[in-house]
Amino acid sequence: MKTKNKLLTLLLLLVTHVIFSQEKTISGSVVSASDNLSLPGVSVIIKNTAKGAQTDFNGEYSINVQSGQTLVFSFLGMKTQEVVVGNNTTINIVLEEDASVLNEVVIEGYRTVSKEKSVISSVQLTSEALEARPNASFVQSLSGQVAGLDIQTGSGQPGANSLVQIRGVSSINGNTEPLFLMDGIPINEDNFRSLNPNDIESISVIKDAAGSSVFGSRGANGVIVIKTKRGTKNSPLRIAYTGTQSYSLLQDHDYDFMSAPEYLRFERDVIGRGRGVGMTDAEIDATPTTNWEDVFFRTGTTQNHTLTFAQGGENTSSFTSLGYFNQEGILRTTGLKRFTFRNNLTGSSDNGKFNYNTSFTANYSKSNIPTGVGSFGVTTNLLYGVNASLPYISTDEYIDGATLANQGFSLALTPIYLLDRLRHYEFLEEEVKVIAGFSADYELTENLKAKINIGLDYEHTTGYEVVPPNAYRALVFAQPGNTTPGFQRQDTGRNFSFNNNLSLNYNKSFGKHTLDATLFSEYFRAFTRGFGYFARGLNPRNFAPGDDSAFISDNGDNDFFVDDANAFRLDAGLFSYFGNIDYDYDSKYGISATIRRDASYRFSATNRWGTFYSVGARWNISNEDFMQDSVFNDLKLRASYGTTGNQRINGGTYFSSPDLFQSFYATSSSGYGNANSLFLSQIGNNTLKWEEVTQTNIGIDFQVFNRRLRGSLDVYHKKTEDLFQFKQISAINGTTGIDSNVGDVINKGVDWALHYDLIKKKDLSLTLNFVGNYNDNELSNLPSETGEILGIGRNGGKIFEQKLIRYAGINPGNGNALFFDIDGNLTENPNPDTDAVWTGKNATPDATGSFGFNFNYKGFYLDTQWSYVIGVDRRDIIYYELINSGFALTNFQLSRDILNAWTPDNRITDIPSITATNGTSFRDTSDRFLSSSDYLRLRFLNIGYNFPKKHLKGTGITKLKLYGSAENLVTFSEWRGYDSESRVTETRQYPTPKILSFGIEIGF
Repeated sequence: MKTKNKLLTLLLLLVTHVIFSQEKTISGSVVSASDNLSLPGVSVIIKNTAKGAQTDFNGEYSINVQSGQTLVFSFLGMKTQEVVVGNNTTINIVLEEDASVLNEVVIEGYRTVSKEKSVISSVQLTSEALEARPNASFVQSLSGQVAGLDIQTGSGQPGANSLVQIRGVSSINGNTEPLFLMDGIPINEDNFRSLNPNDIESISVIKDAAGSSVFGSRGANGVIVIKTKRGTKNSPLRIAYTGTQSYSLLQDHDYDFMSAPEYLRFERDVIGRGRGVGMTDAEIDATPTTNWEDVFFRTGTTQNHTLTFAQGGENTSSFTSLGYFNQEGILRTTGLKRFTFRNNLTGSSDNGKFNYNTSFTANYSKSNIPTGVGSFGVTTNLLYGVNASLPYISTDEYIDGATLANQGFSLALTPIYLLDRLRHYEFLEEEVKVIAGFSADYELTENLKAKINIGLDYEHTTGYEVVPPNAYRALVFAQPGNTTPGFQRQDTGRNFSFNNNLSLNYNKSFGKHTLDATLFSEYFRAFTRGFGYFARGLNPRNFAPGDDSAFISDNGDNDFFVDDANAFRLDAGLFSYFGNIDYDYDSKYGISATIRRDASYRFSATNRWGTFYSVGARWNISNEDFMQDSVFNDLKLRASYGTTGNQRINGGTYFSSPDLFQSFYATSSSGYGNANSLFLSQIGNNTLKWEEVTQTNIGIDFQVFNRRLRGSLDVYHKKTEDLFQFKQISAINGTTGIDSNVGDVINKGVDWALHYDLIKKKDLSLTLNFVGNYNDNELSNLPSETGEILGIGRNGGKIFEQKLIRYAGINPGNGNALFFDIDGNLTENPNPDTDAVWTGKNATPDATGSFGFNFNYKGFYLDTQWSYVIGVDRRDIIYYELINSGFALTNFQLSRDILNAWTPDNRITDIPSITATNGTSFRDTSDRFLSSSDYLRLRFLNIGYNFPKKHLKGTGITKLKLYGSAENLVTFSEWRGYDSESRVTETRQYPTPKILSFGIEIGF
């Protein structure tokens, strides 16, 4: 009997072991305790293993687990929960907010602090702000998403550079763009074409002195901090793929071009010259109209693919991505192709005292770039072919470059010249870009930590331009007797920058008091090297673009094939030491102070060092006892004051204007009697110093009604002193002016952001978003006796304000244009020197912002963003040429508006007579063609569907999302041209396109 009992017990234990060792599938949902809404992205890990899963868009999860094991549910801002698996196969979780970590999301550049304890004015965007956006550069996707962040993209070239400014234009000649940091590494703010936006985890925009003064000489225009994606510790391998197919389209215009019959009839009946003279009505009506937009533009296609791998163990994690991007520009022959690779590692020691991060990205891009864009070159600017070409000229009139060169030059043949360029010209730029960084910290004591951050940014570019020997421009400009014309130019450049930051941090809490103090030293060094050649003469028998096999050697018979070579090398450097201290009392009151000393290679020894500082304070009103029962979940008042410096006083790159404090002499053969002479080519100014920006900011952050309504409001005053300008001096010095620090510019305004959850239910939500900025700009202390400088502005006025003659209309008596003189009297012959007045208009916006909504219903979602710009005025040169009664007639396309030109029978009109004596005068000196470029644009629309977890069971797929999006879909503007967003004077620029995209995201 005892033996049977033993066998029974052994059998029971064996059965129990088998039951508990078998895996089973556990599924469920995770919601938030505060609003019972689903939580996507919650990490579900089997404790003490690397095996896990993640909740989908609907907050649902599924995982294979053994009974008795423990599931760990964790999510940023929520308290972690652990649940032991028993007999149930469904485990639903309700996560509560964790006040201790809820706000730990503010990145301040050199550190990360909780939003609750941050004193700075900043905005943080997550990777969702970039998702489904088809832009080659991530910067373009930020437009309208951050109050006070103004982004200008003046070209539709894929990967084109954007001008980024925070809270107005802070300098006349100096750099006005913010410092960009990627994983703590300063990077080139003018080149993002080789970077993959899908690698970005978050972007923080720092706007006030409390946040930017710690960056000293590089923080004068604000700071944009980019954090790339990383793996998660204790997580299984996760593979994700994102693929997008896009189509780029030309935006509409309102110039109302003439058709071929209209133009020919206008030549015959009105002008009395041109191809239309002598043609019958039947011949004119039978002439087809060439749509030159279709000839030079196209529907550009884009492929964008990103494959990522993320995983983590007990002490390490990794993230790797591979990317391929290929975008055709809407202008034929233009485009961008790139390949990207990124690997980020994170690790720590067993005891957690030592932590490290590495980041590495290597990228290759190839850009086909149009040259001559924006110029008046009728044989070089392809945009002339689009909207200046005569409508009755046919593409069949082009044969080849030789035939064209023998015809003799004619403006009417502009599209034919450009067709030849389209087929026989190439400008290609290849780039290899590497950004690498390493950071590590070690806990010396419980309260003392040392840290090092090392980063480098390397660019290697090779650009070559080729005009083959059979091209029109090669043949027409060839010297007599040159039978092998053409040229090839190649330029190679290498830019390398290195940044090293060392810090020592002390953090101590005692009772309700917390003190955090950090000492830093920073060293920055940059080098640029370049070499290039210009080879004249190409043998057509073995010519191949980019190859030297067709080069023609110089000979003693002529100088047709003398080649040129060039080379350059420049260095730049900065050294800094600085400190920051923060004090907090009971999470209610806080103060932060920073002081920094910077040395720049750009100034003489007497002014090499600059000192910058800031102080900021906060009051967390919602943490006061008297606020405990209020509707406010969070209410914080912030204030800051501080200074920053701009050492890039002449704009450009790290290397621009390195020696303005030195005097230089040069030789010339234009001395007395054409003798060799020595002259003073530059008068050095050893008193040149930093432009200094002083900024005051007062802001408030709030969340009310269970965080359904949340937002911020900031008021700022930013003054730049010691502007870098050219100051007039006596000509007795051999020059009429000298580079100096003189003048001020003030930017003052308000930023606001408001988000409201209009509907907030488990399966249905609707959030309204509003972001805006108003900025007032004012100049003072300009270096002029009159307080005015044309092209810059006047004291008390806007920067770059335009001074112009006022246009009055058309004289009904003779059809001439009328203008106002300085006293307001009508005149047909104003004096640009004495009759021009300040208009109060420029190309810098007074207000920018956006509004839209995020709608979700059971996995379906719809997001919109409408962007607006107010206060931009610029000259429409295209329209001027389309109604030009001078050289344009019979040579270039015209607008139908010219059919309404003044005649004795049509006296009430806004178009001068064809024979007006001043119809083409005062283009650049009057406001006749100055037009508002304000706009309201549907910047982004995104619609998609996230598949619920239950539909993916058994497929091996953990996430599946399908979406479609549109960029720049609809624009409302008075601007008649293709692109109201551009800020440059419209002289046939490359317009930005509207883009339609379709994509998929899938995870395993």
